[in-house]
Amino acid sequence: MKQEDYIKGRGAQQNTPNKFFQYTNETRDDFLEFCRIEGEEADHNKTQYIPIFPKTIVNKVTSPDVGMMHSMNPYQGCEHGCIYCYARNTHEFWGYSAGLDFERKILIKKDAPKLLEAKMKSKRWKASTIVLSGNTDCYQPAEKKFEITRACLEVFLKYRHPVGIITKNALILRDLDILKELTKHQLVGVNVSVTSLSEKTRRILEPRTATIKKRLKTIRVLAENGIPVNAMLAPIIPAINSHEIMNLAKAVSDNGALSFAFTVVRLNGAIGQIFTDWIRKTLPDRAEKVLLQIEACHGGNLNDSRYGIRGRGEGNIAKQIHDLVRLARHMYFRDKVFPKLNHDLYESFKDGQMRLF
Repeated sequence: MKQEDYIKGRGAQQNTPNKFFQYTNETRDDFLEFCRIEGEEADHNKTQYIPIFPKTIVNKVTSPDVGMMHSMNPYQGCEHGCIYCYARNTHEFWGYSAGLDFERKILIKKDAPKLLEAKMKSKRWKASTIVLSGNTDCYQPAEKKFEITRACLEVFLKYRHPVGIITKNALILRDLDILKELTKHQLVGVNVSVTSLSEKTRRILEPRTATIKKRLKTIRVLAENGIPVNAMLAPIIPAINSHEIMNLAKAVSDNGALSFAFTVVRLNGAIGQIFTDWIRKTLPDRAEKVLLQIEACHGGNLNDSRYGIRGRGEGNIAKQIHDLVRLARHMYFRDKVFPKLNHDLYESFKDGQMRLF
């Protein structure tokens, strides 16, 4: 592959066909030649922010092995561009590709705080931890511009409702003031994703994410302010970051994480094609080894949809990963406990002063 053919700053290197569409588009060589002659760009590679207007914002999670009951996503699509991201497939429901479109067409839910407050006021709603975000990162670059996540955290604080956060962006520290207030009432838990200690690996796997140094600092600052942090060492990808499990666990523990979780990578839906294309362009010397070892964890396939097994994997390679995880927990997390969030305050704040009458 020619260096000029590589799309810098992006994870996916193509737009895969949308499985819901009858027709597909392709960029032909004659079109590229026309653009060259005319001095035009065939692809501007710029991010678009597209407002959308959903009627609800809180999603009920029905998958039994996900570990959350409810989630909400202020943004659809994610500019971080993580090549392995399972959320890529959801972009097809919006009429886009799971490939480059997922990273460059970011759907913005400006009404999210208003919709969340409506949920908080609902007479039928009972306190249940809502996770920001179950799908795409709530602190991705768009948040710096739109501040939707911050506004949502203010709603959670107002109603004393428990909230979980999943992110790999140091931008979360901007909202340290609100997080500290939530922590006073044991209402927030943060999950910080750390996939590798190698910047070289981080840059190709997750091109627009915070550096590893910033992520470890984020864990440390949150922990120093009493905010409980669980590290997400996920996904573990054989022959890419699987050898880092012990070092990753020690690093996040040393910086104050109280626990860690992991998954074995699976390439569901369009991600199989996107990842395969990516690794043959970025790591051609070990592409087949990586793909074969991923398949070895999922019964000979890149994907596995079986609940309870899909995220854990099976076979000898998966067993080696699990053995390392058990050892890491024993060595670095033996005396640590991630606290449960408080679900008892919400009812008193649900109706405000109306409770007095």
